[in-house]
Amino acid sequence: MKARGNTFVVDTTNSPYAKLRPVPIENVHLEDSFWAPRISMIREKTIPSQHEIIEETGRLFNFRRASGKERGGFRGLYFNDSDVYKWVEAAAFSLAAGRNDDLHRLTRQTILEIISAQDDDGYLNTYFTFDNKKKRWTNLRDMHELYCAGHLIQAAIAYYRATGEHELIDAACRFADHIDETFRLGKRDGTPGHPEIEMALVELYRLTGKRRYLELSKFFLDNRGKGLIGGSPYHIDHKPFRELDEIVGHAVRSVYLNCGAADLYMEIGDERLLEALFHLWRSMTERKMYITGGIGSRYVGESFGEDYELPNVTAYAETCAAIANVMWNWRMLLITGEARFADVMELALYNGVLAGISIDGEEYFYVNPLADRGTHRRQRWFKCACCPPNIARLLASIPGCFYSISSEGIWLHLYAQGKVSIDVNGVSVKLTQWTRYPWDGDVKIMVQPETESSFSMFLRIPGWSRKPKVLVNDQPIDQPLSAGSYLEIRRLWKHGDIIQLVLPMSIERIVCNSRVMENQDRVALRRGPLIYCVEQVDNPDFDVWNLILPLDSKMEAKWEPSLLNGVVIISGEAYAADDEIDGQLYRVETSSSVKMRRVKFTAIPYFAWANREPGPMTVWIRSLMLPHQAT
Repeated sequence: MKARGNTFVVDTTNSPYAKLRPVPIENVHLEDSFWAPRISMIREKTIPSQHEIIEETGRLFNFRRASGKERGGFRGLYFNDSDVYKWVEAAAFSLAAGRNDDLHRLTRQTILEIISAQDDDGYLNTYFTFDNKKKRWTNLRDMHELYCAGHLIQAAIAYYRATGEHELIDAACRFADHIDETFRLGKRDGTPGHPEIEMALVELYRLTGKRRYLELSKFFLDNRGKGLIGGSPYHIDHKPFRELDEIVGHAVRSVYLNCGAADLYMEIGDERLLEALFHLWRSMTERKMYITGGIGSRYVGESFGEDYELPNVTAYAETCAAIANVMWNWRMLLITGEARFADVMELALYNGVLAGISIDGEEYFYVNPLADRGTHRRQRWFKCACCPPNIARLLASIPGCFYSISSEGIWLHLYAQGKVSIDVNGVSVKLTQWTRYPWDGDVKIMVQPETESSFSMFLRIPGWSRKPKVLVNDQPIDQPLSAGSYLEIRRLWKHGDIIQLVLPMSIERIVCNSRVMENQDRVALRRGPLIYCVEQVDNPDFDVWNLILPLDSKMEAKWEPSLLNGVVIISGEAYAADDEIDGQLYRVETSSSVKMRRVKFTAIPYFAWANREPGPMTVWIRSLMLPHQAT
């Protein structure tokens, strides 16, 4: 097993059916004003504050109770162990990114509480202790034993890779062995109601080389569609995975399952798995995904709705679902090297995910509407607290998603100022990025190979970009540039060679498919990778739900360093409708039904909303082809 110094988000180093290989988190040093402060905030504020909460809410007490250190009844929900495991994984990724003795001690203390609760046979779940022992593995659909086990395995892998300490990974392997002996080797059919363990087992196989874990992951995937957990689309149990062609069901469960299938494909090369993943990806991105990268439109079942069912005020768009969207697209990118997956990953990350955490790092959204009247606010915690530690572990791991390598060379997926060290076919190469991305699209990259070396640099040209330019040592490249693709620059690289990537960031009006009823005659504003919204606190002179944006509206982008920790705002001219007449719900349309007045408006990045005083907000703004009846 590879230990300290090789902390990967997903380790495809030896995966035969993956195009791209990972770069360790330890090798990436972000020094920008966007990601570096957020990752530091996760380490210094979010993770410590979450530990206080998992202690005060009884999650750690449950482990001490299970080990006999404390007495009393089980506290909280039956799957609360998973929140502790996700917290450990977040801490592990943070420790990989930078030494922190206090966090290391706190994480070790937590791990000792976890492993002390493990039974002699390897089983580990604090709910199923004492009188509940006889209920183990009797309700795979609802009780989340395998889901919790998956999070334990992932946490143990991350911590072992970050520190080299083996106690938790040893416990995770004993539990995985117990599960294998109970199900696959025990000839007992089953599959989890909440997918998670599938991708964890593949990663455990990658770490240990023990094929039994890979076979167990495949066992659980192959058991779907047999009606073992009820046969419902909600649980993605209505068809065998390889026959799926529409994304349905609980959004997080559905996409976590896709992550597991993608991991499995990278090891066994089953083309039917990949074909199903492509069908599901198109179903989601072309008909069921919000403009923010959020997914899951229905409160009922936290689920995907019908095609084009994308309400704004009642959007569920759970933070965990946006996180799952990032995780799945990261895996699809590793498989294919196709920029479309990096585009969706970036979209979900900068918008759907980041909206889920406050700018001070200590409050969270569970659901993420695209319009609100001011009642939806972030909270310190939730009874079902899957989202807070999930967003902590994702953001702590983000440095590991900026770069990849292949036999051809280095791939740049995301842009941020900083440095990275990468081994390319035995040659050590250092890259230094200078950029203000996502606020500015100018990126300068210095290439510093240890010795002159021929290899390719693959630069992602984002799908949102218009008229991009690339120069090498101040000379424009003689290659066609295509948005939504990777540009390959192959040459003999010398120490100090400079690549310049210019991605003009214009303000764009985005229209929606006409089948999305709520967004007819509306537009959303996008600049670079960011989706914008209008929030009442910035527009006190009119109700932002009444804003009307004419086609000829003049808009400009401006950097505001003192607003929301520094953001680029969009300001412009528009109209506000005064259509509240005598409180009437309905009235006869006449030429004077709607009166408008000229106003100036301000829009902010969607991820930054609800960090100030409450008030209405909307992403989709009413649009007007030609101004009329304006005063």
